[in-house]
Amino acid sequence: MARDVLFEIGLEELPARFIDDAEQQLLIKTEAWLKELRIPFGSITSFATPRRLAVYIQEMEEFQTTIEEEAKGPAAKIAKDENGDWTKAAIGFTRGQGKTPEDIYTKEIKGISYIFVKKHIEGKSVQELLPDFKAIIESIQFGKNMRWATETLRYARPIRWLVALFGSEVIPFEITNVKTSNITYGHRFLGKEIHLAAPSEYESSLLDNYVVVNPKKREEMIIEGIKTLEEANNLLIPVDAALLNEVKNLVEYPTAFMGSFEEDYLKLPSEVLITSMKEHQRYFPVTSKDGQLLARFVGVRNGDIHELATVIRGNEKVLRARLSDAEFFLEEDLKQSIDFYQERLERVVFQKNLGTISDKVKRIIHITEKVTELIGLDDAQKEKTVRAATISKFDLMTNMVNEFTELQGIVGEKYAVHFGEDPIVAGAIREHYLPKQANGALPESLVGSIVSIADKLDTIVGCISVGLVPTGSQDPYGLRRQATGVLRIIAEREWDISLETLLDIVTSLYQTLDIELENQDKVAAELKEFFQLRASYLLKELHVEQDVINAVVHRAVGKFDYTIAKAKLLSEKRSDESFKHIQEALVRVLNLSDKADGVNVRSEQFKTESEAALYSQYNLVRENFDTYNKHKNAVKALACLEELADSIHSFFDNNMVMADDEDIRANRLALINILSSLIKEYADLRLIEWKQHF
Repeated sequence: MARDVLFEIGLEELPARFIDDAEQQLLIKTEAWLKELRIPFGSITSFATPRRLAVYIQEMEEFQTTIEEEAKGPAAKIAKDENGDWTKAAIGFTRGQGKTPEDIYTKEIKGISYIFVKKHIEGKSVQELLPDFKAIIESIQFGKNMRWATETLRYARPIRWLVALFGSEVIPFEITNVKTSNITYGHRFLGKEIHLAAPSEYESSLLDNYVVVNPKKREEMIIEGIKTLEEANNLLIPVDAALLNEVKNLVEYPTAFMGSFEEDYLKLPSEVLITSMKEHQRYFPVTSKDGQLLARFVGVRNGDIHELATVIRGNEKVLRARLSDAEFFLEEDLKQSIDFYQERLERVVFQKNLGTISDKVKRIIHITEKVTELIGLDDAQKEKTVRAATISKFDLMTNMVNEFTELQGIVGEKYAVHFGEDPIVAGAIREHYLPKQANGALPESLVGSIVSIADKLDTIVGCISVGLVPTGSQDPYGLRRQATGVLRIIAEREWDISLETLLDIVTSLYQTLDIELENQDKVAAELKEFFQLRASYLLKELHVEQDVINAVVHRAVGKFDYTIAKAKLLSEKRSDESFKHIQEALVRVLNLSDKADGVNVRSEQFKTESEAALYSQYNLVRENFDTYNKHKNAVKALACLEELADSIHSFFDNNMVMADDEDIRANRLALINILSSLIKEYADLRLIEWKQHF
């Protein structure tokens, strides 16, 4: 007879950011555990609130599935000796399977005879196995763990109660001196202690005690409450998905409410108002039907409507204090000047080995100047770009950014406009922090793009040069995100500059500074590997296969927009049967390239028409290839290489490259070498797993 099962972990309030992942872990681990133990069940449902994680398993059978299993042993020739008797290997195998040599039979696998036995594995009672669920609970991982009292278990928050029910029976086990029972708890203030008679009562019993254990239902309640407020007040409440997800994990019984603040505060920059509401108080900003920000906000209470007016007044008071502070910071900040804040940058350390933020700004200016020269900006554009680099960090010293760190750059733009800076320069202060996430928005202006790259490259090269290479999940300076941003900006802008050229600018600068650096060759190798991994990540996002990625970044990341174009084209060609003849020719050259080192091809040394024809074809192709390669035309550059295919095949069919005559051999190897160098400028095609071969 099947029974329902319930496991609940009662906790001190979990951080909202941990809950979704922990719930998913519990669900996945439970399902895998049941399948591994061969325990039949109907369905699994997971639940989560700030104070609990739970899993409800319906229609679990009382016994494991009984199975017949075939166990494979050693080869028959090892299992018997020369007299036909069972060897120790065979006897040991059967003993380990709980069988005897009389149970052995043989079967052939790929022409080799092996010994086998059949095992009958009787299903155990599920009640014997369920206490082992303790290990699943203990195995849940969190972003940050703690220990409490004298316990050794590391968990996000202390465990306060455990529910474990098989039907109406308690499943006995204990974690951190907390024993399982059938007792759970409702809302911290509105609910009471609940004695569950059966797992099926769980969701409804908690709802009666002001706990909505289904996260999706809490989210729906919040959305419904917001829509009700919208309709009642004829306004708009934009629902930010990330904020909604966080709020639903902050409450057990959500009730949406609307509060207000003085309209005078609308004089503050809208970003300050929105940040105060969303980031600090977890409120939803409110707008008019035409999108104008209003002096209202929507919050979500963890409780019902009882004394809701009091709750609203309390939230209004808290927000008012925040906005009052912001108003004061704005007034005080605007009494100063950009030069005032620039001077203060000299007192703040960016990184102990890399100096102050002022030192960093000087490096950003230098890199920016070099990049503007490479791109070929006119004097007016260059002046704006260098000015943006010069004042890119001034707002870090303002009271506003000190309080609202999320507004770095945004405050810089607002203040720069107030202080009379060119709007393009001001906009670049905000844009140079973009993208804020790996796939976030990129700078829209040319000036912002250049300063963004200069800032990010300085951070990346600086950190790696002093030994701060990201390892595993540890990346305190966000180098991976910044490297991804650099590559995306280069690709978006389609600059005729390779990544390596930009890195040379920065590494050369660091060689002139009074900073203790790691070994130069080591730094160069780490930078190459670091950016190749980031390029690989971005190309995978474009659905390019890893072998193709390896082929196009084997020597360098290069001009990344061109690298992307080559990768996409080769990804198509790897399975194209019509390309097989060409690919084989080019790879034949590359396979011999390791044996060649000379590049001085002497036509007077040619002994056959085919080698002369190949050299002639190379010279014809070289000029066109260089043109298309320079202009980053991936299709036509590859087409040039394709023109070599017939001549290459003819060369190999009619010539012995490794000829006995030393001069002839050296000349043919030199021809191979210049051909391989040409091909490798496009990609190392040897690294691609050509699918048309299979």
